[in-house]
Amino acid sequence: MQTLGTENDFFSAVYEVVRLIPTGRVSTYGAIARYLGTARSSRMVGWAMNNSHDCFPPVPAHRVVNRNGMLSGKAHFGSSGEMQRLLEAEGVKVENDKVLEFQQRFWDPASELAL
Repeated sequence: MQTLGTENDFFSAVYEVVRLIPTGRVSTYGAIARYLGTARSSRMVGWAMNNSHDCFPPVPAHRVVNRNGMLSGKAHFGSSGEMQRLLEAEGVKVENDKVLEFQQRFWDPASELAL
């Protein structure tokens, strides 16, 4: 686990984790925060996702949803349907702004990545 001193350090760490989410899988703000050792900072993970759209290399922010599988960040994708379109292009089914088969699609960095 790394020491996260500034907002930029935190955002960079979030982006590194999100770039590891495999195509066709999703993670949550909370799972990413817990993996980074900052369990109470899921909202900050959301802020990082909102600020990630111009990053290089790209950050697949569309793969990060809330703890119930809802597309809670969809308003930050230019159009309200873009987040869903990106997920569906990867084979993730979405209905009523919610990832179907969420548990099967869920990618938990704590169990998928070695600390």
